[in-house]
Amino acid sequence: MGSVAAALQERGFRISGSDESVYPPMSIFLEERGIKLHQGYRKENLPADADIVVLGNAMKRGNPEVEAVLNRKLFYLSLPEVLKNYFLRGKHNLVVTGTHGKTTTTSLLTWIMEKAGRKPGYLIGGIPKNLGQGARLNGCKYFVIEGDEYDSAFFDKRSKFIHYLPELVIVNNIEFDHADIFRNLDEIKLSFRRLLNIVPQNGMVLVNGDDHNCVEVAKDCLAQLVEVGFSKNCAQRIRDVTYSPKGSQFKLGDDVYEIPLIGEFNVRNAAMAASAARFYDVPKSKIENALKSFTGIARSGKRCKLYGSVIRVSGFGRSSSRARTRPGARFFRKNCRRRSKWRTAFSLPKWRGLSKFRKRSV
Repeated sequence: MGSVAAALQERGFRISGSDESVYPPMSIFLEERGIKLHQGYRKENLPADADIVVLGNAMKRGNPEVEAVLNRKLFYLSLPEVLKNYFLRGKHNLVVTGTHGKTTTTSLLTWIMEKAGRKPGYLIGGIPKNLGQGARLNGCKYFVIEGDEYDSAFFDKRSKFIHYLPELVIVNNIEFDHADIFRNLDEIKLSFRRLLNIVPQNGMVLVNGDDHNCVEVAKDCLAQLVEVGFSKNCAQRIRDVTYSPKGSQFKLGDDVYEIPLIGEFNVRNAAMAASAARFYDVPKSKIENALKSFTGIARSGKRCKLYGSVIRVSGFGRSSSRARTRPGARFFRKNCRRRSKWRTAFSLPKWRGLSKFRKRSV
């Protein structure tokens, strides 16, 4: 929201905003750009001459500013609608979706396009170390965006990614998630079907060919469709994967790539990003150099040796399926049997629903 506010200010809008609590660095970022911040929500915070009010996803009925907007019959939009109307329309929009891996894959794809000289705009739900910031809303014809299936606003229960005018869509995986807004897996799959239904025929859909749910939601897609994965049925098949302490190497079609990340999830993320970049005619050499130089996401998947033979990997995740293939899990399970006793511990924040997953290897 803050990055979008700053970009709108650069386009000539006068911006002010409210939040319950605004802390550095975002408060400093906005204040440096002359954006007025209000602590707490009050109807008096709304300017008398407001042209547009952007209501964030957390806003609900009963909020004093929401009620004032409705009572005054002001023009209001959700944040995804603002992105659609002011930043994405007319662009080549590359939308990265899926239950897991969105941030890493979006960051990889953005970095590939950046290294290829395309200077894309981007919006990522994390801070890629290579880029130093999670958003760049420029005038480039390419825009890479992390597509969230969560709802857009209290008045628009469609998934955010429906608004992103996709030309290319990556579907990493589909599992049941967001139980506060989806009753079951079928509702989530319906949302993905609606997304793929608006990809133009001259666009591209890349799906995880190893994930039955992904293949199912894409079966009636009218855009070009390519399955990416380890299965024999995948048009872009991942083969000859090897892991080392420095990263992973894999073969995609006839091309060999290396990434300084470990694990099956990251190999597939990289394969998806590489496949998307090739659709936009990025040379193989540019993709290869970008993948080799990718330095990851800030605070995601950090590894440290705690003591003796214990290696601990900390990161963000919500499901045991992801934890089981967390970066390095297979490598350490396979290789550490040769060295006395090792244990890999995967700790996930309690607030994300799964406090800890631990796998012992002997």
